Amino acid sequence: MEGIIHVRIDDRLIHGQVATLWTNELGVSRIMVINDEVANNEVQKTMLRMAAPSNVSTSLITEEKAVTNIQNGKYRGQKVLMIVKDPETIVRLMDEGLDIRKVNVGNMSTREHTRHIKPSVSITPEEEAAFHTLLDRGVEVTAVMVPTDKKVYLKNII
Repeated sequence: MEGIIHVRIDDRLIHGQVATLWTNELGVSRIMVINDEVANNEVQKTMLRMAAPSNVSTSLITEEKAVTNIQNGKYRGQKVLMIVKDPETIVRLMDEGLDIRKVNVGNMSTREHTRHIKPSVSITPEEEAAFHTLLDRGVEVTAVMVPTDKKVYLKNII
């Protein structure tokens, strides 16, 4: 995972908090969105690139491409903020061999069949199972909306 400095789950992907607060706090040189649907939709890719700071590179790629790029050391020497929409993606990336040890949950919107576990974080039963899988694998999962927020450990609220 050379070059990956932060892994975030946020269903908004690139937005104001990511583009300004997290990018500046972490000194990010690249924002990597891993989402197969986005990677194959030119309109969504254009919109997300417009939301990113002009001095930060973007990668809007499929899960398969992300695994290949990361395992080949493509981001060596960079400071990459990895963003996915859901915990199931993190589980799949780990199943493909990525060594993910920490994940921060930003926003997971209220949707059908979700339960509210924290302001700005609502999860389905399937997402909860994925979080338990991550916790069972020893991944530190926190829920921090902005860098100045107090760190909340997901293991204490699910």
